[in-house]
Amino acid sequence: MDVEIKPDGLIYLPEIKYRRVLNKAFGPGGWGLAPRSETNVGPRVVSREYALVCLGRLVAIARGEQEYFDPNGIPTATEACKSNALMRCCKDLGIASELWDPRFIREFKAKHAVEVFVEDQRTKKKKKLWRRKDQPPFDYPFKET
Repeated sequence: MDVEIKPDGLIYLPEIKYRRVLNKAFGPGGWGLAPRSETNVGPRVVSREYALVCLGRLVAIARGEQEYFDPNGIPTATEACKSNALMRCCKDLGIASELWDPRFIREFKAKHAVEVFVEDQRTKKKKKLWRRKDQPPFDYPFKET
């Protein structure tokens, strides 16, 4: 029930859910994400390598990345980069690993998601978007048709 779906159909687990699983498994302070490199700021992407350490042991290493579109967005992109690395490290522990399983993705979408046609009220352009079945219809600027 914690799995969400983006309008483009990509399913994901919100970052806070990974933290809650780690806190439950190792206790608050029993795990941490340690940077292993400097933050690499490119023209449109921020990336950095992190290590997940649980109970003093190295568990996983992953590089997080995040796009940004304005230099003022670099601090936010840096935080999102860390979250991306956490998600990738957790995959090595088996946390939410089903999100990469094509069979799970198909079954989740069939049971919990719906693809709907929407019209952008500003431009009158129509397209298909995904949402969870238990969520309300899309709001402005979109209208489900």
